[in-house]
Amino acid sequence: MNPRLILASSSPYRRALLERLRVPFDVATPDVDETPLPGEAPADTALRLALAKARRIGEQAPGALVIGSDQVATVDGRQIGKPGDHGRALAQLQTMRGREVEFHSALCLFDARDGSTQCTDVITRVRFRHLPDSDLEAYLQAEQPYDVAGSAKSEGLGIALLDAIDSADPTALVGLPLIELTRMLGRARFSLFNHA
Repeated sequence: MNPRLILASSSPYRRALLERLRVPFDVATPDVDETPLPGEAPADTALRLALAKARRIGEQAPGALVIGSDQVATVDGRQIGKPGDHGRALAQLQTMRGREVEFHSALCLFDARDGSTQCTDVITRVRFRHLPDSDLEAYLQAEQPYDVAGSAKSEGLGIALLDAIDSADPTALVGLPLIELTRMLGRARFSLFNHA
């Protein structure tokens, strides 16, 4: 019988991705400060936060497997977070147009049965189209992607902002790398095909 599976995230996007695996899971919101540390590399920020989220929930759930994930977008090595509002989102899209943006989608699986962890960073490189401000404004009005790193939802109309996506896992850009997650669950002896 599979252990309890918990997604340590309040993200509706990660929840929707995990639902694709058709396994029962719970959702818990970890209370973690997501501020990058001074001088911290983007990949290190994403990995540190993914692990902190998984451990925070795992400490309260003995015997569970806890999934933590975090995503950091970068342009020229500079971190780009969730914009939060229209003005910041427009500024992000203006900065990224015609350029390549690197997304670090960190994933950690914390096994509360023995305290072990599996962590990885799945990198996705995205080239943005060089679109005029009027198109960027229209996109933001239509989708209001103020709660996603990089201000564009590739699973929605935001795909029209992109020229190309280069990644080993198409779900990584949305925020939860399912190919790597299924590998981790297998190593943790969690069955995806025969579950109770």
